[in-house]
Amino acid sequence: MGEMKVPADKYWGAQTERSHENFPIGVGIETMPVEIIRAFGVLKKSAAIANNKLKPEKMTEQKMNAIVQACDEVTADRLLDNFPLVVWQTGSGTQSNMNANEVIANRGNAIAGEKILHPNDDVNMSQSSNDTFPTAMHIAAVTVIEDKLMPELERLIGTFAGLEKDNAGIVKSGRTHLQDAVPIAFSQEISGWRTSLERDRELLKLSVGPLKELALGGTAVGTGLNAPKGFDELVAEEVSRVTGKDFKTAPNKFHALTSKDEMVFAHGALKALACDMMKIANDIRWLASGPRLGLGEIHIPENEPGSSIMPGKVNPTQCESVTMVAVQVMGNDTAVGFAASQGNFELNVFMPVLAYNFLQSARLLAESMASFNDNCVVGITANKDRMHDNLYNSLMLVTALNPYIGYENAAATAKKAYKENKSLKEACVELRFLTAERFDEVFHPDRMV
Repeated sequence: MGEMKVPADKYWGAQTERSHENFPIGVGIETMPVEIIRAFGVLKKSAAIANNKLKPEKMTEQKMNAIVQACDEVTADRLLDNFPLVVWQTGSGTQSNMNANEVIANRGNAIAGEKILHPNDDVNMSQSSNDTFPTAMHIAAVTVIEDKLMPELERLIGTFAGLEKDNAGIVKSGRTHLQDAVPIAFSQEISGWRTSLERDRELLKLSVGPLKELALGGTAVGTGLNAPKGFDELVAEEVSRVTGKDFKTAPNKFHALTSKDEMVFAHGALKALACDMMKIANDIRWLASGPRLGLGEIHIPENEPGSSIMPGKVNPTQCESVTMVAVQVMGNDTAVGFAASQGNFELNVFMPVLAYNFLQSARLLAESMASFNDNCVVGITANKDRMHDNLYNSLMLVTALNPYIGYENAAATAKKAYKENKSLKEACVELRFLTAERFDEVFHPDRMV
């Protein structure tokens, strides 16, 4: 296709440069995610080691060592400025695969002190972009979930567990349909948040299993053309050794190349977490609303001024950040689903956009949970006086009288109390459903939880 001018201070080659020039879309903003770049370093290293074992006459010790050292620099983020390509390229990710091949080959040659590596013949040996990119996607997805997302999820679960213990014995009014409901212990309300996150953790763990199957070894269309026998299993073992995670080769490479159902399933678990985070953040900001004209049942940390015009105003900014992240994740889920549906014949050609959205979701959730935990949840305290006043002002406490005066009479008591702005006790006694003494005997809101 003719000569290409390539920057002399970079390790990439002609194919990377062509893509860099042909796709000036989102340059410097929507570049290939760093998790994918690191994953390429892992898989290229693993492939070189596997090739050395299976055909050492082609993948010599010298070549393998040069590739391994270059790949280690890639995974350590020391060569990031050599990966300029954007998400909006070929749908197979071919140019990013070639970007990795060229950078690793040229850096390996520099390490060796002589030109011993060719991007296609050596770094890409026994591989195709069609099996390397889906492999990189799976490695990146598993890594970001297990190493970045899960630790922050565990921390937030732990914080809520601590809040449960700290707030034991506090009874407040429950709410359903945004209306007053029967009493609930504040610790019980917190336990609902904690358990939601624990269930999300279970779902994420379930979703990671299928992602640990790798397409590598299927080469161009799933047949394994130009890959030696046993390469797929051996390279999966090497990826496992390098990452410390239990990857294995996909049993059906035709499925692995064209279907992205594992990514859809896993992102569904991310969306479930986003939904719960949205609910929890909304609960917390509603409970903290006020400080005088809202619910005001909890206090949250005051982190920064909330208004450029209203002095003294403080807003629930951490909650708002979480809810915006949740919206982004839900939007990403749509993109992931559409992208996965575009598996035509032997290859899906929407992989870069799928990977971009998936990894963004996991990254945003992890980082927003960390910020939410450290800047909001750890500082939640109960406004016990407000909770007590709201509880004893709630008409739904009348539910405690159902066993003694019946549903219809209890309803009449609540309506009279509301209409005439009286207490439940006053209304019940005036209606002669109970004596004042009997009312006091059976009416105990703190026992209703």
